[in-house]
Amino acid sequence: MDNIYELACEAAAYISTRLPCKPDIALILGSGLGNIAGKIENKVEINYKDIPNFPTSTVKGHEGKIIAGILGGKCVIAMKGRAHYYEGYELWQVTFPIRVFKLMNVGNLIVTNSSGGINRNFKSGDLMLIRDHIGLFAPSVLRGPNDERFGVRFPDMSKVYDPGLLRLARDVAKRIGADIREGVYTFLQGPMYETPSEIKMLEMFGTDAVGMSTVPESTAAAHCGMKVLGISCITNSATSTHKTPLSHEEVLAAAKAAEKVFTEYAIAIISAMEVKDSLTET
Repeated sequence: MDNIYELACEAAAYISTRLPCKPDIALILGSGLGNIAGKIENKVEINYKDIPNFPTSTVKGHEGKIIAGILGGKCVIAMKGRAHYYEGYELWQVTFPIRVFKLMNVGNLIVTNSSGGINRNFKSGDLMLIRDHIGLFAPSVLRGPNDERFGVRFPDMSKVYDPGLLRLARDVAKRIGADIREGVYTFLQGPMYETPSEIKMLEMFGTDAVGMSTVPESTAAAHCGMKVLGISCITNSATSTHKTPLSHEEVLAAAKAAEKVFTEYAIAIISAMEVKDSLTET
């Protein structure tokens, strides 16, 4: 696509005129982690299907709406659900909301997901800060003509997950007494879960958690110059032997069980973040 900028401008203009304040923090809420959206005050809800050019999610647990308002004393814009590569979308569509947020001058992205634990010390319900990622198993989200209005042709990816936000998240975890893990997240295309041989490969690569999202959005956000913080909810152990086949319902149930801790932690992080004119009315 060579007109993504124009399409994103149209979506950004539509969203911006309906917001109660100017957000500097965007959240992408993964499977089963949407409860935090209910904590947003003075909120406005916009269905994805009403936003020009915006991709809609077809997956259970992804409601498909933007919720904007005040959370932790900051103006935020939250995506309750996302589009995935495995749904049949092109990667420019999967990452389209990130480009829209960039044009809305959103400087910070908190991206979350439900993931399988590869690290054998992890258990279901753990929260993991994403220190780095491996995204070699799908086409690059930056493939094709580059638009300098979003970012440079060859962006540095050595610090996709902002060191300052990682330090803040660690400090917040200590302050509230949350036992937070940390590690490397690997993106696989899905929608099938991993084979035993794929799990062995991921272990050899140094993967701590695996999933089907996040890397495309984080890469696009880093390209756009946004600060990114990633949080994974470990919903199952990918390395364990399952007596019954792993299901999406199991993933949603595990995420739901961790939702209270995740919500408290995320709000505490947002409260501690330094943002620009977050409560200025639009």
